[in-house]
Amino acid sequence: MTRIACCQLDPAFGDLDGNDELIRAALTDAVAAGADVVVLPELVTSGYMFTDAAEARTAALPADSPRFAEWAALLGDSIAVLGFCELGTDGGLYNSAAVLQAGGVTSVYRKTHLWDREKLIFTPGEQLPPVLETRHGVLAVMVCYDLEFAELTRLVAVAGAEMIVAPVNWPQFPRPAGEHPGEVITAMSTARLNRVAVAVCDRAGVERGQSWTGGTVIVDPDGWIAADAGPGVGTAVADIDLARTQDKKLTEHVDLLADRRLDLYG
Repeated sequence: MTRIACCQLDPAFGDLDGNDELIRAALTDAVAAGADVVVLPELVTSGYMFTDAAEARTAALPADSPRFAEWAALLGDSIAVLGFCELGTDGGLYNSAAVLQAGGVTSVYRKTHLWDREKLIFTPGEQLPPVLETRHGVLAVMVCYDLEFAELTRLVAVAGAEMIVAPVNWPQFPRPAGEHPGEVITAMSTARLNRVAVAVCDRAGVERGQSWTGGTVIVDPDGWIAADAGPGVGTAVADIDLARTQDKKLTEHVDLLADRRLDLYG
């Protein structure tokens, strides 16, 4: 079993030092609770609602920032995935996710599908999401809007991912009473269609007038929600048997990957 903790935080816009303390506390608490994999929100280091690229640049971090090594030192044998505003070595700005393990950053993924005004601030990534073999399972890393593209989620499932891990910032949209947020439904469907776990870490609070969904969920390989963080700041924790994701057969005659008609649609 793999214990997953998604820490739904409320980072302060532009406050790198304050958010550093928030991240440290979240990682420390999650590891103390036995989490093998810890997920924090998209752009947790900086906040999200940038006016323009110039403002984002003041809150950006290079992937070799000492802060990452300091956070990694808190993990022991655990793995953490967190979103950050990345200043690339090419001078570009990226909406990125860092994978931290003992020793520091072991992978950086740059969001390939930019949402709305992100296109005015960030450069889209040019590399597919990494599928990482780790001591706690085979993890694919995405960021927020990437989850809406079935082409991408199916790709990592075929590549052997056992869990999709995604820092997100989901803007709050109206929905019928009693319904899950649409993004949560997408996460559930993604898990069910690919027989993978999905761990999504949203954020809480209101930033520059933007309310967030607070939709943090951990979805099991059958597509059911195993844990959520509820409204406000909180943590979703679930123990998931990732070994189950290796068997794509639902019945004797139903195999989610083998039944694809690649002769028809490539």
